[in-house]
Amino acid sequence: MGELGDRHGETDDVDLESLYGLTDELVRETLAAIESQDRGRLRELTEPLHAADMADLFQALSAQNRARLEDLLGDELDAEVFAHLDEAVREDLIDELDSDALVKVVNELDSDDAVGLIEELERDEQRALLDGVPAADRLLYEQALAFPEDSAGRLMRREYAAVPSIWSVGETIDYMRDDPDVPEDFYGLFVVGPDNKPAGVVMTSRLLRSHRPVAVSDIMEPEIRLIPAAMDQEDVAFLFRQYGLVEAPVVDEDGRIIGVITVDDVVDVIDEEHEEDMLKLGGVAVDDLYEAVADTIKSRLSWLLLNLLTAILASIVIGFFQAEIEKVVALAVLMPIVASMGGNAGTQTLTVAVRALAMKELTPSNALRIVGKEVLVGGVNGIVFAVLMGTIAYFWFGDLLIGIVIGIAMILNLLVAGLAGILIPLAIDRAGADPAVGSSIVLTTVTDVLGFLCFLGLASVVLL
Repeated sequence: MGELGDRHGETDDVDLESLYGLTDELVRETLAAIESQDRGRLRELTEPLHAADMADLFQALSAQNRARLEDLLGDELDAEVFAHLDEAVREDLIDELDSDALVKVVNELDSDDAVGLIEELERDEQRALLDGVPAADRLLYEQALAFPEDSAGRLMRREYAAVPSIWSVGETIDYMRDDPDVPEDFYGLFVVGPDNKPAGVVMTSRLLRSHRPVAVSDIMEPEIRLIPAAMDQEDVAFLFRQYGLVEAPVVDEDGRIIGVITVDDVVDVIDEEHEEDMLKLGGVAVDDLYEAVADTIKSRLSWLLLNLLTAILASIVIGFFQAEIEKVVALAVLMPIVASMGGNAGTQTLTVAVRALAMKELTPSNALRIVGKEVLVGGVNGIVFAVLMGTIAYFWFGDLLIGIVIGIAMILNLLVAGLAGILIPLAIDRAGADPAVGSSIVLTTVTDVLGFLCFLGLASVVLL
């Protein structure tokens, strides 16, 4: 037991970075090889790396060194690396490629990754690239690009394994062994009828355990989740999460299978949607970590300008009570506390509400109950902090009335914060917009304006 415990302790101390991914030493050695233009050393350093780790290596370098590394690796750069790169970095590296090299990259990628790369190009660049790929692939890419952005049609992979429902296990296994069009990697085989509509799925594990004469229709799982090609990728992610799927067929308007979505694609979607919501809640339109300084400034200015306007609105409210503040200096000292507590309490509710909407846990059927809960939580928290802050204000300024005023204002503002934190994203969602967009700024405006109004309004009545 002691030996096992010791081993367990040793495992806990292991740095994940030393087992998987990049190390600082590898980055330093890569930089040295780039400086000396040592192609052999670069091949030695990068060949063992997974495509995702290779993408991280590019992103750890400056823009200039990325271009130099790409040039030194040349044709030896794995095309899959482009599928793992941050969008801004990928754009920079693509700009360094000539048309023939870009066509080569696309031809080596799976169809879903190829579509993801093509859709980021400008329209004329797309046309030039599509003219250079084989006609059959060009048709598939054009069909995929015709689907709405962020839809299942854009996300799906065209390579999938499907067998007729009349086949036996033996025929299916022979097909898997001999047909060159069978994808290299797949989880199961879709069983389709004469109309190419999915009737079920046979997992390869069950297929291999069955005797050759058995019909695949007898061992297939008939309960499968069909994904319409026009379905939003966020809804696709919900289905995978809800039902524990590893893959699902994508069908056209007539119900015929045209592609497949696998769990690795859905993991990317979940990560992308989570990142998007987090950025929007923070007032950032896109992930600009790798963007140029000028582009980052431009993308953030609009949100900061909107925030400035809301701050001016709150200041106008304060200006209405300028005379009262001049008479009672304590009001100026305590004002930020009321607004800050309301803003933080509202942000807690807002964060939970936006997540619940994204996860489809907050629905019209339970919205009223959740609203009531958040108001109750805000009220109870308001009472707790009213007692606490009222006591502090009394001993701080030696005035019981000031303690009472800030206590009542605290209760009212936390009640409003809880109510606003749930109603604002609900209203935005009902309007058909993304509840993560602008919710935080609207909430801050509401809690600041009403917080100042409650506190200073009460003070003007009670103290003066």
